[in-house]
Amino acid sequence: MAKSSTEFRFIFYAGSIFTCYFIYGMLQEKVTRGVYGNNEKFTATLSLVLVQCTVNYIFAQILMLSWKHEKDNTKKIYYFSSALTYLLGMVCSNMALQWVNYPTQVVGKAAKPIPVLMLGVLLGRKSYPLKKYLFVFLIVIGVVLFMYKDQKKVTDETPGIGIGELLLILSLLMDGLTGAVQERIKSEHSPTAYAMMLNTNWWSTIILTIGVVLSGEIFQFIRFVSVYPEVIVFIISLALMGALGQLFIFYMVSEFGPLPCSVVTTTRKFFTVLASVIFFGNVLILRQFIGAALVFSGLFLDIFYSKGKGQTPKRAIDK
Repeated sequence: MAKSSTEFRFIFYAGSIFTCYFIYGMLQEKVTRGVYGNNEKFTATLSLVLVQCTVNYIFAQILMLSWKHEKDNTKKIYYFSSALTYLLGMVCSNMALQWVNYPTQVVGKAAKPIPVLMLGVLLGRKSYPLKKYLFVFLIVIGVVLFMYKDQKKVTDETPGIGIGELLLILSLLMDGLTGAVQERIKSEHSPTAYAMMLNTNWWSTIILTIGVVLSGEIFQFIRFVSVYPEVIVFIISLALMGALGQLFIFYMVSEFGPLPCSVVTTTRKFFTVLASVIFFGNVLILRQFIGAALVFSGLFLDIFYSKGKGQTPKRAIDK
């Protein structure tokens, strides 16, 4: 009976993660790539991320009140640095959707092990086994195959060629830096994942609030949602789905460990690509399907290779 209950919880958590991030992905593409009114698009990226971080902070605060935890003595500069790089990664990722479709963003972001390995070697002076390099090389080949532009193929997005991909590369670089800072935080202070989520989103909210006011984007955002109020529903729903997804990731990691959680989140990204193709008509050619398969194969191999390393749970932010 206990085994049946455990299996049910695993299926429930996995299904919830799939559902939350499936809806999140569809809403993200709807908000950032949708056309409103007289051919107008939503471009207030900082404001969009601000709403997400605010909702994440509220959820993290609820988590902190619900579970007992020790006092967090992590240096504020660490959380500020983590929040800054995390924000830059999110903003670049959201902005990229103005030039590339959602499957491209998902596959590009799935290449996160690449900057982690490179920064680990260059900055952290780490050494990795040959298998690790082979898995990452597999991911690199897959990303190149997926994102390669056929010269003879002309699309409506031709004028934006290169910008979206550049933003994805910058986003990956920021993700790598965020991971490096958070590794330092864990090694020196060992805060709970809830505390890291709370403080990262707190500093992110402060930075973004200053950013949207100084840049004047807040007025652009207010004007846009005033003219197209339906966008408010999409944005709030997107933020709630992202926060709920993080909550179920926390449950999955705490009860079943980081390995099953990594398998679930990686699998959901693959199916999100397929769903975007079906629902939004983002047509992929055979080469791109092969590239996506190579990327996710490299990710799964890396996950299973690392299962015996005693990894600690990573931050519950599945983007």
